Amino acid sequence: MNSALFPLPHIEDCPKRIRVYTGGVCLIDTKKAKYVWLHPHYPTYFVPQEELPMKWYLQHAGETEHEIQYHVLAGLQPNSAPSITLYKTGALAGLAVVKFDAMEAWFEEDEQIFIHPRDPYKRVDIVQSSRHIRVEAGGVEVANSRAPRMVFETGLPVRYYIPKTDCRMDLWEVSPTKTGCPYKGVASYYNIVLSSGEIIRDVVWWYPTTVVEASALRGFVAFYDEKLDVWIDGEKQERGPIPEIPLYSPMP
Repeated sequence: MNSALFPLPHIEDCPKRIRVYTGGVCLIDTKKAKYVWLHPHYPTYFVPQEELPMKWYLQHAGETEHEIQYHVLAGLQPNSAPSITLYKTGALAGLAVVKFDAMEAWFEEDEQIFIHPRDPYKRVDIVQSSRHIRVEAGGVEVANSRAPRMVFETGLPVRYYIPKTDCRMDLWEVSPTKTGCPYKGVASYYNIVLSSGEIIRDVVWWYPTTVVEASALRGFVAFYDEKLDVWIDGEKQERGPIPEIPLYSPMP
C-alpha cells in the first residue's frame, strides 16, 4: 500500500464480519469493523467502542489524555501487557484496536486469517513464465531455471520462484528462521553454504504449505535477490536496496 494514495491515519468501513477469539471465548463479533492504516504497509482492524465486551472480559489497565488501555481477562496470563487500546481523541476517537498476535484466532466471515489483515488494495498475482533465471552466490551458480513462477505483489519487487530441482540444494543449510505472510503462508528458510566456508544466511525461502490462493508456489523457492547476483534472460540485474522493513512478519 502506498501512503501517497491517502493521508494517514486512513479509515474505511470493512464489509466483513470479524470475530476475535481468545481463551476459547469469542471476544468480539462485529459487522462494524474498520480498516485503519496507521502506516503504509497494511491495515489494522479497529472496532467501535460499543462492540467491546466491557462488562465481561475487559479490565481497565491505565489511561492517558488520548487513550485507555485494557487487559483481556480471557485466555491471557495474569500480568500480561494490555492488549486493547481505546482512543479518546483525534480521528480514531471512539475506536479500539486489539493486538492481533495477542489473540488466539481471527476470522473474516468463516475463514481464519493469520499474521495481519489483508490489504483490500493489494494484489498478489502468480504467473507461470519461461524466462531464463540464473542466480549466483559468491560466483557460484545456485539456481538455473527456465520454468520460474513470477510473483507480482503490490508495492514489492517482483520475485522469481524456482523449482527446487533447478537449484543447488547441496549448498543449502536449514535455517531456523520462519516468517509469515497473510497472502501466501508461513515460509521456511535456507542458508547458502559455499565451499569457502562463507555462509549467506536466510537468502532462500519457500512455503511448505500455502494458503489456497498461493498453492502454485508449493515446491518452489525464492532467492533474496538484493543479496545475490541474478541474471534474467542473460542480463545481469542490479541489486535493489535492502528493504528497511522485514520481507514478512517474523514467526515465533
